[in-house]
Amino acid sequence: MQIKTNKLKGSLVEIEGSLPWDKFEKYQSKALKNIGVNMQLPGFRKGHIPEDVLIKNISDISLLEEMAQTFLSESYPEILIDNKIDAIGRPEIAITKLGRGNPLEFKIKTSILPLVKLPDYKQVAGVENKNKKVEKVEVSDDEVEKSILQIRKMRSEHKDHDHETKEEDLPVFDDAFVKSLGNFENMEDFKVKIKENIALEKNNKEKEKQRIKIIEAILDKTDIDLPRILIDSELDRMLHQVKTDIENSGFKFEDYMKHLNKTEEEMKKEWEKEAEKRAKLELLLKSIADAENIKIDEKDIEQEVGRIMDMYKDADRNRAQAYVENILKNEKIFQLLENYI
Repeated sequence: MQIKTNKLKGSLVEIEGSLPWDKFEKYQSKALKNIGVNMQLPGFRKGHIPEDVLIKNISDISLLEEMAQTFLSESYPEILIDNKIDAIGRPEIAITKLGRGNPLEFKIKTSILPLVKLPDYKQVAGVENKNKKVEKVEVSDDEVEKSILQIRKMRSEHKDHDHETKEEDLPVFDDAFVKSLGNFENMEDFKVKIKENIALEKNNKEKEKQRIKIIEAILDKTDIDLPRILIDSELDRMLHQVKTDIENSGFKFEDYMKHLNKTEEEMKKEWEKEAEKRAKLELLLKSIADAENIKIDEKDIEQEVGRIMDMYKDADRNRAQAYVENILKNEKIFQLLENYI
């Protein structure tokens, strides 16, 4: 078999192949067997029709097409391995020459995992860290009171949802109330803890902002020839998430779309740039993890997966594991980037 590969734009590879007739014709018996599995003829059981009978009842071109399909389904993985092609997604296959006594000729176009040309990400992260504005996080008494009010509303036994919850309908904020919420000594102790939690949340938001600035600065200097299939995959994920969120809120996705007066394709078109950015970020993070040889302890993964499975009994364990691995790995990457000066 002769194989020639051509790299195309958009992280695509075109594979041109030719298989001599003497090798191609060896796939006739397998092709006939595949055809016979689903073929029905009077006097014969499915899968038990003799080859000579099958040949008389099918056109030669149908047999040749099945031979080509049988050969390609078996040989495609080997072609990828032999030519060191990191294919992703389904390939586009075209038969360019097919005839008895002639070599089989074909073209395969497939997306490949793109090469990510990393910049000096340590230097870029260092610049962003040096330019980081350090602001002291402060929590006002008003923020604490608003948080307490929200908690009281959540714990309210008020059932009349047709009217706004009034202050007098809420549980009294006293020592007994805060002790019912958890291990708190009294109201003052509760307020201290609330203030600490608000401060922690604010600090986490600032940390997240800085992380986004770092990774986006690196992404701006990163060369990625992104294949279309990864953008489409990200768009499908985004749409699935929206559907899940809407349905979990007790609404129908179809009603939501009617309210917006949009189609799924229109929504995807609006998300195009965001999907492209997300796909690039995922590849960038993976490339940095590979460059830094970042590994996650199996015990840590199992522990987090166990927590998820305890909370969501119907969750898919394999998906949960992939999610946990990704989260823990990304956390390590960002911890690394935050420390470059």
